[in-house]
Amino acid sequence: MNKVLIIDDEEKIRTLLSRIINLEGFDVMQAADIRSGLKKLESSDIDVVICDVKLPDGNGIEAITTIKGKYPATEIILLTAYGNIADGVQAIKNGAFDYITKGDDNNKIIPLLYRAIDKIALAKRVQHLEKQLSNKYSFAHIIGKAKSFTVAIEAAKRVAPTDATVLLTGETGTGKEVFAQATHHASRRAKENFIAVNCSAFSKELLENELFGHKAGAFTGAIKDTKGIFEEADGGTVFLDEIGEMPIDLQAKLLRVLETGEFLKVGDSKATKTNVRIIAATNRDLEQEVKAWNFREDLFYRIAVFQIALPPLKERVVDIEALAEHFLYLFACKTNKKITGMANSYLEALKQHAWKGNIRELKNVIERSVILTDGTELTVDSLPHELQQLQTGAAKEKILSTFQLASAEKMHIQKVMNYANGNKTETARLLNIALTTLYRKLEEYQIK
Repeated sequence: MNKVLIIDDEEKIRTLLSRIINLEGFDVMQAADIRSGLKKLESSDIDVVICDVKLPDGNGIEAITTIKGKYPATEIILLTAYGNIADGVQAIKNGAFDYITKGDDNNKIIPLLYRAIDKIALAKRVQHLEKQLSNKYSFAHIIGKAKSFTVAIEAAKRVAPTDATVLLTGETGTGKEVFAQATHHASRRAKENFIAVNCSAFSKELLENELFGHKAGAFTGAIKDTKGIFEEADGGTVFLDEIGEMPIDLQAKLLRVLETGEFLKVGDSKATKTNVRIIAATNRDLEQEVKAWNFREDLFYRIAVFQIALPPLKERVVDIEALAEHFLYLFACKTNKKITGMANSYLEALKQHAWKGNIRELKNVIERSVILTDGTELTVDSLPHELQQLQTGAAKEKILSTFQLASAEKMHIQKVMNYANGNKTETARLLNIALTTLYRKLEEYQIK
């Protein structure tokens, strides 16, 4: 039930308003002055305050600032016996939801209350979604306990609150964008835009336009000014994936953004300012690219202020089971299937695979298995052929190993029997086993 607080020094007005509002299903509280009203706000979760302008211990317009400062989610409706435009403007500036004159309040107060409640509900919904988004991209949701991986997480956590440029390195599919998003959402820029662009997905001209935007008339078809990523992300974070693929002449323009916070739109002669944090990622060795004149040395040192290396999945075998379970749950929900686990042989096959495509490849394999599985457990049959072969090979190796051990044991028993001239009691003593065990072994290996 939504709670409403009425602050008015006239008891008759408080009682009348309380009765009207209470009949609509609201929980109504009353206060005769600002001081007692603030005490009610401290003790109860109030949604809407209806406050008179002239009160014994202060002015309602000035009280708005105090109330909104402590309770920003609470909406305030002001009442006055002598409405004027100047007071109304000031009330709205101070944060009031609306401002009405006494006498009109009986007809206007209920629709106004419902509008205020709708605004509060929307604000709560937005706050909830923001919290969900923040949780989704938080470091807590990154799966991994391998030592090399936890070192990378701790490094990212340390650099996240700063504005330092970050360079994420590692093979394709190791989760560089996930790290970039977590770093952004743990930063002071979390409420602003996070925009990712893959530098290898565009030609030079298209990438320049994507990053910096263009002015009307810059080229055929450019009928209006268009914002680029650096302008759209102002105040937030830009993630430049595969930065090693960026053309060399565009690298100079990116360097200017890093050094001055300015860039030129395509076809513009006036610089545009921006305030962005850059997180870059690459699967190339940029130091070698610098030596080969494919990457600017000055840009490398600007983006490599803080480097984080992400290990490949083959170095994180300990994490494969947890990652597989996560993707299994994800795709089982998506396909509405009741798959609850994986066969041991299935998991062993996953652990033996080289995972050249890293986490991205694992995700695709699990999705394929979920689609092909009709039962409640993922089995080897649902794996791609190359992973099934790994499991078959492992099984053969295990069988061969068993045969080799049995063969060696049979030969050893035969040698000891010969040494003891066929005396079974002496043979058992020399082998340090029970006589019954020796007889079982002789029968098993068909030793006469």
